[in-house]
Amino acid sequence: MRGTRPSPGVAATRPVTGAAGPAWSVQNLRVAATVSAKLLSLLGTFDGGHRRQTLSGIARRSGLPVSTTHRLLAELAEWGAVRRLESGEYVIGRRIWRLGLLAAGEVDLSRVAEPFLHDLHAATRAVVHLAVREGTEVLYLDRVSGHASVPIVSSTGSRLPLHSTGVGKVLLAHAPAEVQDEVLERGLTRLTAYTVTEPARMRAQLHRVRRDGYAQTFEEMTLGACSVAVPVEVQGHVVAALGIVVPDLRNVRVRLVAALQVAARGIARTLEPSFHPPEAGLG
Repeated sequence: MRGTRPSPGVAATRPVTGAAGPAWSVQNLRVAATVSAKLLSLLGTFDGGHRRQTLSGIARRSGLPVSTTHRLLAELAEWGAVRRLESGEYVIGRRIWRLGLLAAGEVDLSRVAEPFLHDLHAATRAVVHLAVREGTEVLYLDRVSGHASVPIVSSTGSRLPLHSTGVGKVLLAHAPAEVQDEVLERGLTRLTAYTVTEPARMRAQLHRVRRDGYAQTFEEMTLGACSVAVPVEVQGHVVAALGIVVPDLRNVRVRLVAALQVAARGIARTLEPSFHPPEAGLG
């Protein structure tokens, strides 16, 4: 049977089939590319001189209509690429920051901290962690494994609760009051028989963390694993937490805290020359 010759417009949108997923037409691919370009143009409006921007400002700098800008910013915010502050302004989100940590040649927290983590591991032979807060969770940026027999559930790039980890308690203790309230009011999940789940008791622990300069846990995340952690503080801002996990803290806590504090100060000194204080509401 003789077929009908397609018009040029029809031919241009003939489905492109692939091994996985539904077929995409060339037209659909072009639309997707156009949307991607718009999203990138929005992100491209942020720079050193425009760390916080209004909706109208982003629309003006990107050249996109306000309605389009608003819709795309909502999608970016849902993904974590931007964050909307209470003032209505937008800032770059933690997820973009995490991607930035992967950029070769950039001086970043993980790269700066790496030699200090290895020094800590060499001195203690324990599991060493570097972590930051992402929302109401701990994000692990790096880990150096130890030789002691201790169960570990974290890995680089993984997230764990703030209330049940040493690094998490440090970060929660230094988080804004609204973040602390959100974590405590939402409920503290019991992960082991030793997990602290009472809000009043947790608030008391967070007060001690700020007072003493370190946090500790005793099998609160995993049975057989205890931890101690300290803040990495630059110009009055806690930018990360540095922690060690061991089977037992008895007789070693004081030594581990001292080693962690030396490493944290070294990381902070290295970061300070290029440090820019975080914008309010970030993360």
